[in-house]
Amino acid sequence: MRDTDTTPGDFPGEEERQFDEPRSDLTTQDILEALPEAVYTTDAKGCITFYNKAASAMWGIAPQIGMSEFCSSWKLYWPDGTPLPHDECPMATALRERKAIRGLDVVAERPDGTRVSFLAFPTPVFDAEGNLIGAVNMLVDLTEQLITDEAAQRFRAIVESSDDAILAKDLNGRIVNWNQGAERLFGYSAEEAIGKPVTMLIPMDRHNEELNILSRIRRGERIDHYETIRRRKDGSLIEISLSVSPIRSRDGRIIGASKIARDITERRRAEERQQLLIREMDHRVKNLFTLAGSLVTLSARSAATPADLAFTVSARLNALSQAHSLTVPRKSEATDRREQQTTLHALIKTITAPYDDEVDIQSRIAISGPDIAIAGGALTSLALLLHEFTTNAAKYGALSVPEGRVEISCADEGDHITLDWSERGGPTADHQTQDDGFGTLLVSATVQGQLGGEISRDWKPQGLSIHLMAAKDRLGT
Repeated sequence: MRDTDTTPGDFPGEEERQFDEPRSDLTTQDILEALPEAVYTTDAKGCITFYNKAASAMWGIAPQIGMSEFCSSWKLYWPDGTPLPHDECPMATALRERKAIRGLDVVAERPDGTRVSFLAFPTPVFDAEGNLIGAVNMLVDLTEQLITDEAAQRFRAIVESSDDAILAKDLNGRIVNWNQGAERLFGYSAEEAIGKPVTMLIPMDRHNEELNILSRIRRGERIDHYETIRRRKDGSLIEISLSVSPIRSRDGRIIGASKIARDITERRRAEERQQLLIREMDHRVKNLFTLAGSLVTLSARSAATPADLAFTVSARLNALSQAHSLTVPRKSEATDRREQQTTLHALIKTITAPYDDEVDIQSRIAISGPDIAIAGGALTSLALLLHEFTTNAAKYGALSVPEGRVEISCADEGDHITLDWSERGGPTADHQTQDDGFGTLLVSATVQGQLGGEISRDWKPQGLSIHLMAAKDRLGT
């Protein structure tokens, strides 16, 4: 229990304390009670003779005056968790060795199980003859400091492990902190960078940027996601996104700036690829609309009825759709890469498949010669031509009768390719019927204009023969 009748003379050394006039009504006990840190006293044997409210709060218990020894902590531990006997605590050691101990780190466990880290400052007290009469101890709670230190350590760990370059500079523009991300991004080690002007990272033609940044920082402004160019140690330039924030002292003064720099090279490349893709898509969509409009206009010239027009346009658009499906990349299981599989043979088979009704398990359409890669606009042009050849054969030629056959021979002639379409077993070819309408327009618009080639037709007794030549550099490969 507390000794509320304790007089000032009961505290070691108090009889020697002198006060200037006029005397105050404050006692030593009043002063010790008002201290924010834990303070207590013992006699020469270590029994507690006084403690303030801060000490009781730290211990989580109220000791018995004259009974509790050395300190009133429920349990004590060293910082590594090893139990610390009360008779080996800092106060006991100071009394036993008759010397002051300064700032020994100890952990106290309260009766409720919570723990508190503190620094102990026990000091023996001697009388005028040098006899030990007791001791006074002050306990400094480290809880808040440990929380702050732990937070600071976590922050340092985050900064060091960040992929972004994080650095700090003073108001003179000199680098004072440099993380591993900065080493990776700029190529300088921390030893090479710290103490150097940050302008070593800035190209000569951009030095005015640093003056502007420092000016804004001094005004307390933040700079977010400022995109600029910096120079690496090897002299290469790199595009970065820069965020800059003021660093303030405890009293609120701006003393420097922190910078976060992020490499945006890949993002820039991705944006460029995206813009290229958008432009290409825009170009292709416009071409599709133009092509569709041309198909309708040209098909209308030979259509007898609206239904005939609708059927013809639909068939031709379907042929283009089938041809386009050949350009969709597919994944190769062997190489785990995406490959484009578009060839002349594949295109011919795709366009003629609806008309190739097999007879005696034999295809009515035979394809021979080298398989030649095609892509881009050539695919559309060849698809339209092959569609016209096939539909004409189905209407008027070899594919209009069960016994008819078509032989298609491909050849690589160096700077150009050739395709020979030969019909056999069909009705007698009618020059006039097959020479009118859309097919004639294709010769000038498609073969000569888009494929850089020529086309000729020969109406032989056994069936129509078509010879098509196209420039290889127009095939898009």
